[in-house]
Amino acid sequence: MQSSEDLQARTDELMWFHTIDLGNGVRTKGIGVQSTGSEILPDVKGKTVLDIGAWDGKFSFLAEQGGAKSVTALDHYAWGVDFVARGHYWSECIEKGVFPDQTRDETDFWRPELPGRRGFEFAKTTLDSAVEPLVTDFATTDLEALGQFDVVLYLGVLYHMKEPLTCLERVRATTKEVAVIETEAVHLNGLEHEAMLQFHAGSSLQTDFGNWYVPTIEALHQMCRVAGFSEIKTVHGPPEALPPQPGGRRAKLQRGLDRARGADTSPPSQNYRAIVHAYV
Repeated sequence: MQSSEDLQARTDELMWFHTIDLGNGVRTKGIGVQSTGSEILPDVKGKTVLDIGAWDGKFSFLAEQGGAKSVTALDHYAWGVDFVARGHYWSECIEKGVFPDQTRDETDFWRPELPGRRGFEFAKTTLDSAVEPLVTDFATTDLEALGQFDVVLYLGVLYHMKEPLTCLERVRATTKEVAVIETEAVHLNGLEHEAMLQFHAGSSLQTDFGNWYVPTIEALHQMCRVAGFSEIKTVHGPPEALPPQPGGRRAKLQRGLDRARGADTSPPSQNYRAIVHAYV
């Protein structure tokens, strides 16, 4: 039986997106922004669960640990694309001021050995997990063959989709009870109740050509309703207060003058991670 130190050393040899507790004090060193854990999940005890865009499987394993009857971890992009090679290509595109040919993601940069699934398999073995991996593109896969699940997790995927409403309709088609949707979202100061989407062309959001539409919380609710969900509850919504704008002495003086005139000096927008539960 290997020691915790040896297991941690083996864990550290892999690249991780998710931070996962592997037990006995061993944790993966994830780089992802999804810092939340099982508290974002509904009751999964005795339920069938589909985790779309599972990557390293953090939420697949949390659902299993929460008593799910079965869990399917679905991914293809994060498992099969060589992100290093794609990153070099994207850097060249940024330098040239051109948009990348994203069809190359699953041709030139695709690796059939699925290097991005190594973390998932390592965690699955370490946790002695029964989570089943499924390699397929959810946006194009045969939904009838995929079937329906009591709980569907759609975490950190929506804002990567060029057709977000169509994808939410597909999420609804696979959901029997509730879907958990987590996405990059935007709070627009003064437009708190507007259903709006920011469009990010090029690499304007997080230097990532794969980021497209960022909704307000109202837009997210309305898209879920249009997709066919009957009730949407916000689990994590906009920040209550926006941080002060940065700036030098002149900028601070100008904001002071604006406040004296009664002008709103809050930042125009702030990005955050929204989470909703969408019920059938």
